[in-house]
Amino acid sequence: MRVTGATIHPIHLPLRDPFVVAYARWESMPSIIVELHTDTGLTGWGESVPDETVTGESHSAAVAMLRDVLLPAIRGREVADIDGAHAAMARAVGGNPSVKAAIDLALHDLLGQAASMPVHQLLGGHTDRPLTYPRVISVGTPEAMASGAEVALAQGFTEIKIKVGAGEPREDIARVRAVCEAVGERAQVRVDVNQHWRTPAVAVPAIRQLEGLGLRWIEQPVAAADITGLAEVRSVTSVPIMADESVHGMASLLQIIRERAADAVNLKLMKTGGLQPALAMVAAAQAAGLWVQVGSMVESSIGSAAGYHLAAARRHVTSTELTGPLLFSRDVGDLTYEPPTVHLSDSAGLGVRVDRDALEALLVAEPIAL
Repeated sequence: MRVTGATIHPIHLPLRDPFVVAYARWESMPSIIVELHTDTGLTGWGESVPDETVTGESHSAAVAMLRDVLLPAIRGREVADIDGAHAAMARAVGGNPSVKAAIDLALHDLLGQAASMPVHQLLGGHTDRPLTYPRVISVGTPEAMASGAEVALAQGFTEIKIKVGAGEPREDIARVRAVCEAVGERAQVRVDVNQHWRTPAVAVPAIRQLEGLGLRWIEQPVAAADITGLAEVRSVTSVPIMADESVHGMASLLQIIRERAADAVNLKLMKTGGLQPALAMVAAAQAAGLWVQVGSMVESSIGSAAGYHLAAARRHVTSTELTGPLLFSRDVGDLTYEPPTVHLSDSAGLGVRVDRDALEALLVAEPIAL
């Protein structure tokens, strides 16, 4: 089975409420849905969610990269040769992980369909354990965030992730304390700083004020490029540290391992370049004794399902945060959430039925057929 062509669908996914993190605010989420065609008639689906701050790609540049460079590089290739496809993409251009991920996901979707197997089984896994996810609370006032945590508890969530990083560290500390007081011992709380504290000089005093609250971890307290600073923070504080923006490909993961900069890593398919590179990174993290979470760039059901297939395929993945579809007022797929778990389909491939009417309605530019 060979790739014979592709269609690029540039879309914006509408958010129910603005999504706010330390470095940005979104009213809708830019996404690119990639549809691969084959000589057997099967169609595979992938997704790119570029982010200039995290992946170094803009939406328009990602569309152009798919159209002009990467999709031509894999046209005519055997679908089963995913390793060869990655090699071809690497020869064509460096970086651009989210657009490479879109192609990787579509190839895995096709290969699973051809084998009549869901992707997690194709990768050697099995869905014999529940895949849970946390309620993610955006940055707000301490009172609003505490109220959001109470709602999450009422919905059955046992894990709550809170975004901080607006204003001064003392404001973030107030947010965390308010949520922890509201939650008590009824749920685990994790904190995502999204680099906002920037340096150990700011991060260390802030984290020390949060010690004793029972936090599961604090995510990316310092600048992404400052892995040495991240190691310093970890060495002098007692709350577990998770690396997120500091982790891209294998090279950054190995540096984190060498410098003992984190207790856990957040792997996102849009940063790793897809499932195949992510599998190697899970293995490396496991060998080094790091916890692994599969995280989200706020993808649709397509990208989110792929992340859950990775989690189901590797038992060392102990946490997932793939809640994009819950945030959208309209999605292009049908991944099913039953709080606090997700129902991952056993259908072949990614197991997502794509809603072509929604796909057309959410377009921000004409589809590009190649």
